[in-house]
Amino acid sequence: MSTGPETITARNPKTGGSKVPAPRLHAPERPLAVLGPLLLVTVVAMAVLLTLGIWMHMSRTSAEEQFAQANAETVVNVQTVHRSQKPVDLVLPGSVQAFQATTLYARSNGFLGQWLVDIGDNVTKGQTLATIETPDLDQQLRQAQSTLNQAKANLGIAKLTAERWQQLFIQKVVSAQDNDQQQAAYKAAAAAQAAAEANVEQLQQLVGFNQIVAPFDGRITYRYLDVGALVSAGSGAAGTAIYDLAQTDPLRIYVYVPQSNAPMIHAGLRARLLVREYRGRDFEATVTRTAGAIDPVSRTLLTELQIPNKEGTLFAGMYGEIEFTLQDTAMTAPVMVPANAFIFRTEGPQVVVVRDGKIHWQTIEVGRDFGTELQALSGLEDGDQVVANPSDNLEEGMAVKTQPAPTDNPAAAQPAASPKAS
Repeated sequence: MSTGPETITARNPKTGGSKVPAPRLHAPERPLAVLGPLLLVTVVAMAVLLTLGIWMHMSRTSAEEQFAQANAETVVNVQTVHRSQKPVDLVLPGSVQAFQATTLYARSNGFLGQWLVDIGDNVTKGQTLATIETPDLDQQLRQAQSTLNQAKANLGIAKLTAERWQQLFIQKVVSAQDNDQQQAAYKAAAAAQAAAEANVEQLQQLVGFNQIVAPFDGRITYRYLDVGALVSAGSGAAGTAIYDLAQTDPLRIYVYVPQSNAPMIHAGLRARLLVREYRGRDFEATVTRTAGAIDPVSRTLLTELQIPNKEGTLFAGMYGEIEFTLQDTAMTAPVMVPANAFIFRTEGPQVVVVRDGKIHWQTIEVGRDFGTELQALSGLEDGDQVVANPSDNLEEGMAVKTQPAPTDNPAAAQPAASPKAS
């Protein structure tokens, strides 16, 4: 077994020389322990590079999708609506009336003797206003008094007779029947006297009605008769009217409050009376009572107010306007909507509401229009967000982004729905 390097004998093809030894070439030997770790490192590096490439591709794709979505999403200008916290000015027509008024009639027949007050005069309770001459009634009173005197005389003799017959009956001089007749005659005479007294009292009261007396403090607003005019007892068409009397301090005012404002009306509420004849001046009135029920025909609440009139500036029968300043404490105030958020469609008056980032077309009931704002009586809640200047490309359920609407000139703002350029 040779241990040295092997030799190869080769012949030169050109010279055909002799054989010369040539060295034999072969690859150097490498241990397996060196090749294993190198291969592992290579595989790990390739895996890391592959993972990094995939992650960069996915990140680039997600960013591109987000960019496209952000540029394609619709942005709307919104305003938050609230219930009106401002006091509501309610103006209603009203008629000024006397606190109490009556027509004074004659209670006895006769003719007007004299009148002591005339129209426009202030009178006090119990004051004599006029006198009536009653000659026939005076004659009846005199006759009744004579009848009463006669009844008294008859009663006296009947009493004596009854007492005598009672003694005779005790002595058994007369029969019981005769005694009973005399006792009955005495009782009849007593009844006749009582009837005569009642008749006299009645006539005396009628004679007392020959004076027309004021039943309360007030002012004479009309006088019907002149001196000497014939008057008849009674009221209405059957009697003769003498005076019209009205109490003008304070005055009453009746107004009919709409049902929507009725919950805010209560006793003690202040109001102002405006009269055209006194421009620039108002009179303070106070609610004293209400009917407590809504009229089913007019859907209004009858309300009474009183107003002092010590100076007599106001007159009963005047027309005026009552101005209430109402503060809604029952959370029934209407929601105030900007005018630029309102749109009228075939479905009726509507606004665009953004809820949970999506568009919703909401039908509302419109109340009063204040120009820049209007009342939404139904359909909206306190805190809803409505789109300012809504455009036609807003569809039900569309996802949108919101931003506050310009507050300097909302009515002149550009259409709120405008997709961004992609």
